[in-house]
Amino acid sequence: MRAAFSAPLLAAFVSASAACTTPAPFDYTLFHEHQPRTVLVLPPLDNSMEVDAAYTYLSTVTRPLAERGYYVFPVAVVDRMLRDNGLPGPGEMHQVPLQRLGEVFGADAVLYITLDNWGTSYHVIDSSTEVTAEATLVDVATGTEIWRGKSSVAQSSSSGGGGIADMLVGAVLNQVMTSISDPSKDLARQCNQELFCNDRDGLLVGPRSPDYGKSK
Repeated sequence: MRAAFSAPLLAAFVSASAACTTPAPFDYTLFHEHQPRTVLVLPPLDNSMEVDAAYTYLSTVTRPLAERGYYVFPVAVVDRMLRDNGLPGPGEMHQVPLQRLGEVFGADAVLYITLDNWGTSYHVIDSSTEVTAEATLVDVATGTEIWRGKSSVAQSSSSGGGGIADMLVGAVLNQVMTSISDPSKDLARQCNQELFCNDRDGLLVGPRSPDYGKSK
């Protein structure tokens, strides 16, 4: 009797575990209804403690979006125009009405990005660099959110394993190398690949891509 009770219980547990670990497929219905051709990327909101995070990340966004098949308005030109019109930073830029952005730039969609993690943190025998970004694509004409994604990429000085001595050496070397060249920008590129280009819930290819119309 106990075995008969345990089997269904175990099956239910396995089923529930699978449901928790397998993300639901992204619903692209609204994306197809408002298929954008041009994308305006605003400088990211930055929740990290790094002063240069937002604009360093912004410099990595254009290429993956263009390769995905979209025309991307030059991010430096967009930033300068908004600053020259009295918007000193990303916080103010994200508050501009979509209608106004549409009138000025003529974009089909606006990409809003928030950075939750950026940079390297140091511990006693370890150090890690992490970049976490969340993006939302909004149709300018209707204000409809047509896509949302989030990605996080991390790199640890102890990722190669070894004992405490090796971890200490790795942490020291990583701190020295980080002082010379911040690895966050390379991680941002990896983060973008996962965010925009994955086959699970990434951004669908745009009209400029040779694969346009072949996916989802």
